[in-house]
Amino acid sequence: MIVVTGSVTARADSFDEVRKLSLKHVRRSRTEPGCISHAVHVDCENPLRLVFFEQWADRAVLLAHFAVPASRDFVRALQSLADQATSIELYEATRLERL
Repeated sequence: MIVVTGSVTARADSFDEVRKLSLKHVRRSRTEPGCISHAVHVDCENPLRLVFFEQWADRAVLLAHFAVPASRDFVRALQSLADQATSIELYEATRLERL
């Protein structure tokens, strides 16, 4: 499984638009093949920062997700609305056990 974390900090005047675009992106991404989970949350310490947490079946389906035109459009839109550079990190994960 591939775990993706990311974040964007919106400008105060663009937060509502960033939130709207992020929710649209998350809901669309959840319908893609290989998407296990995809969520966005508001950072409790910085209410202008949105944090993404995603789980994908494997690297191939994640790369397919990145290639979807709507995904590329989403990233470009965020960059124009962000106060700081966006971040994204990928991790390969294996479940050790379920408690």
